[in-house]
Amino acid sequence: MKKIVLTGGGTAGHVTPNIALIPALLEKGYEISYIGSYDGMERKLIEDYNIPYYGIATGKFRRYFDPKNFTDPFRVIKGIGEARKILKEIDPDIVFSKGGFVAVPVVRGAYRLHIPVISHESDMTPGLANKICLPMAKVICCNFPETLKNLPEGKAVLTGTPIRAELKCGSRERGLAFTGFSGEKPVIMVTGGSLGAMAVNTAIREALPELLVRYDVVHLCGKGKLDESLVGRPGYIQYEYIKEEMADLFAMADLVISRAGANAICEIATLRKPNLLIPLSAKASRGDQILNARSFENQGFSVVIEEETLTTMTLIQAVDDLYENRQTYIDAMSKSDQSDSVSVIVKLIEENRRGA
Repeated sequence: MKKIVLTGGGTAGHVTPNIALIPALLEKGYEISYIGSYDGMERKLIEDYNIPYYGIATGKFRRYFDPKNFTDPFRVIKGIGEARKILKEIDPDIVFSKGGFVAVPVVRGAYRLHIPVISHESDMTPGLANKICLPMAKVICCNFPETLKNLPEGKAVLTGTPIRAELKCGSRERGLAFTGFSGEKPVIMVTGGSLGAMAVNTAIREALPELLVRYDVVHLCGKGKLDESLVGRPGYIQYEYIKEEMADLFAMADLVISRAGANAICEIATLRKPNLLIPLSAKASRGDQILNARSFENQGFSVVIEEETLTTMTLIQAVDDLYENRQTYIDAMSKSDQSDSVSVIVKLIEENRRGA
């Protein structure tokens, strides 16, 4: 039995690509285990797939002052010891890391045990956690051609992001039945990522009086971010988070408004959905979403509004222009050379595991 350990967490974007690999890995005969944080969202997502899950201590790497910066290094050290113990017990042939701070102890533990590591970097430039892991990885997968120059020569492979096969099997009819929409108006799907996005949520809700004249809106707003005053408003429905019905919502949507996390936008592009991207501000991040969004804009895949210029009027105008010219964006995405990321990455796993 071939064995693999998957790791990654902190947000759904660090977990869903791992989930996309699971069916293909099982088909290749792998016994799969997952190492994540004790109580991160990755635990619930992975346990739903009946994959053995092991929790470890983790610490976040912050670029700003926070008292936890003084304690989290000790949590990382503890996590490395726990990960190493778990890896010795499982004795996998390879580790696949999707990144996030939870992956650092696992990659470090694997490196000390001489277990090959394949790492995946979704964004245009490597995040801090992945930068720490790069020297310990045997292969580094990435999404954007521009990323190759930022990765160690000889290790980097342009693979794209693994996309869950079930996302391609959605039904517009099921989506309409689930939301209760009639299908007579174009549907906008809004998502701020698994954690939600306050700026996006606020802008959408302020624009509803105008948007609902011409569109129905399904809004994935993030945990704890429902607006109770808008429950039952005709043409608008909101959910904290969607899992099983996501494919149907995508199939139903005529337009998508989204943050610009790499995994999210790769899913949107694969599904050929005309999209408006509102990247996370550089004031609140390292600016990776802005780079991701601009790359997609330059390829003709997306319309982009930066958070600093997001207003009710700029949002409404961008949505109307996007819908009017939607076929242009669909054509551009259809012409892109999207590789079969799952097959490419599984092939790399097969080639680089111990005993291959």
